[in-house]
Amino acid sequence: MRKINGKRVVLPLVCVVLGFMIAYSYNLTKEGAGKDKSLDQEYELRQQLIEQEKQNRELQKELLQKQENVSQIEKDLAQEKQLFFNLAKDTEKYRMFLGKVKVKGPGLQVTLEDGTDMESEANVNNYLVHEQHVFKVVNELYISGAEAVAINGQRLNHDSYIICNGPVIAIDGHQHPAPFIISAIGDPDVLGASLDLPGGIKEQLVNENIIFTVEKQKNIIFDPIIGG
Repeated sequence: MRKINGKRVVLPLVCVVLGFMIAYSYNLTKEGAGKDKSLDQEYELRQQLIEQEKQNRELQKELLQKQENVSQIEKDLAQEKQLFFNLAKDTEKYRMFLGKVKVKGPGLQVTLEDGTDMESEANVNNYLVHEQHVFKVVNELYISGAEAVAINGQRLNHDSYIICNGPVIAIDGHQHPAPFIISAIGDPDVLGASLDLPGGIKEQLVNENIIFTVEKQKNIIFDPIIGG
């Protein structure tokens, strides 16, 4: 205790209180600085997160664009593959039509024979199979989807010709007598139905005194035309 100007002052107590206030103020300042630092860190992390999300969106857009490009490339390749497939199929069809390749499969066999129920004074030519009869059958078979056709075992190609020469017909210069067996590879039901239509080829030839028979075949084989 000290006496100043007639008053007593407790100096140690004042020092203790002052020290406590200083320490409390320091702690408050320290805590405030810590909170500010924590807020700064939180703000920085939020900014980093926002930036990362922005980059993710950009990458996602880029990924979608690349996926669209890949999808378009796949479509183009599929179309190109289909184009080549169609070309190969058409090429094979043309090669069959030209007689360049061996062909086998189910089909139909049509036999044309000279008529026998001839009257004594009738014209014999009206009972013979002529080239126009053969032409009609061959054309109908091709129209109905025949892949390949042969007459008496001689395969026809794109430039084959048939000429009537009396009781025989010449196919590409090779003579064949009746009966004429026309073989065709294709769907036998379709081919047969096209020939047997009312007023169709079969009915026309029968009315012209031609013996017309049809037989389905499970497996017909045509070898390629040598030198064709």
